[in-house]
Amino acid sequence: MVQNPIIAIDGFASTGKSTVARALSQHFRLPFIDSGAFYRGITLFAIENGFVKNNKVDQGGLEPKLTELDFKYDSSSSHLYLNGQDISEKIRQPEIAQHVSSISSIDFVRDFVLKELRALGTDGLVMDGRDIGTVVFPHADYKFFFIAKPEVRAQRRYQELKEKGVVTSYQEVLNNLIHRDKTDSGREVAPLVKAEDAIEIDTSELNAQEVLSSAVQIIESK
Repeated sequence: MVQNPIIAIDGFASTGKSTVARALSQHFRLPFIDSGAFYRGITLFAIENGFVKNNKVDQGGLEPKLTELDFKYDSSSSHLYLNGQDISEKIRQPEIAQHVSSISSIDFVRDFVLKELRALGTDGLVMDGRDIGTVVFPHADYKFFFIAKPEVRAQRRYQELKEKGVVTSYQEVLNNLIHRDKTDSGREVAPLVKAEDAIEIDTSELNAQEVLSSAVQIIESK
């Protein structure tokens, strides 16, 4: 196994990426970074400051404001802070999920987040997202790509939101996932695609421990 490795986990929403990434970080004692939290943070900022109206993003208004954003990520707790405020709970609201794909497809947003993420990868880490193994860390030591059936993913996400007290429906969650899949895979900038050297894992019929065991075995064998 490589010392202080960069482990990249990409894949569709609600395939278990973050759960397994956190577990891998604990197993190998590496920092865990949820790249999606940064995009969600910018989405939250855009919504709260009126840059998202009628499902359209005011890119001209948003771009100069990015210089005012100061992100701090606590890898031990997976908490994200924006300008000193803990936004970890706010960024998990359904409204954020509805708009994050549109925000994250904007060139200047991706450039901003890319710099933030790469600055965190100096001493090894586990990072999950959509383009970690293809764009953020194309030379990552280990790459995984998670997939799962949309219905399974929607049920997982719906249950997670219910446990957090978020009012929504299974159908709404499923519709959001399908829309997000289409947006993520079809965008011109850094689309969601499997890296050629990534190992694909279908998590539809596997629990988190089974996926973790499989990933650990693969990493320790190389």
